[in-house]
Amino acid sequence: MKKYRLVLGSIGIVFLQACTTVPVTDPVDPWEGMNRDIFEFNDEVDRVLLKPVAKGYQWVMPEFLDVGITNFFSNLKDIGVTVNDFLQAKPKQGAMDSARFLVNSTVGIAGFVDVATMLDLPKHEEDFAQTLAVWGVPRGPYFVIPFLGPSSVRGVGGYVGDYALHPLSYAFFAGSGVSWGAAGLRTIEMIDVRADFLDAEDVASEAAVDRYLFFRSAYMQRRDYLINDGAAQPLELEDMGDDELLYKELE
Repeated sequence: MKKYRLVLGSIGIVFLQACTTVPVTDPVDPWEGMNRDIFEFNDEVDRVLLKPVAKGYQWVMPEFLDVGITNFFSNLKDIGVTVNDFLQAKPKQGAMDSARFLVNSTVGIAGFVDVATMLDLPKHEEDFAQTLAVWGVPRGPYFVIPFLGPSSVRGVGGYVGDYALHPLSYAFFAGSGVSWGAAGLRTIEMIDVRADFLDAEDVASEAAVDRYLFFRSAYMQRRDYLINDGAAQPLELEDMGDDELLYKELE
């Protein structure tokens, strides 16, 4: 009987420990397992499709035309930037970005030439996810979106708002010819953006011990920088993993 009691008692202790043990998860990235799978999927799509196309695009495209195409799409985005300026209660910056869009769309030949920068009208980066942050919407967990990459729960809402503010989005509801033209422009925009990040991505991949953690940290820091308009923020050590702290120490 004593032996049976000892065995039953041991089983009970193990059972209670199993019931009371809570898996430790990163509060910033509680979906890390799923996110890593999506990250690897995105990496494979990029390796097989996007990166080769971007390299080919960069190879055949003359530099002046590559810069002009980048300027053209940047000018279209200034419409959304201007709207978000006003939504974030930045009327002065909104007026500057409105003037920037008008100057580049006319004198700059539909934005191919960045005349506004020459006239001391600097480029700003404002999107709807930043607007949501200014309105007090919490960031929520880190989330890697299939095909799109690093984001957050708030960032998903930001993508929806940015899509609604992009002029090419409405071309898809026009006739078939216009819709196909808009789809073609969107494809060129995606390839152009990927080509512009070829060198930076290669450097980041070589420097990172863990690519997933590196890009997560880079995304978080970049978003905080944009939301706070470049103002330095206190480093929250409890929100960062060991590898991310290592990067900080090496900087």
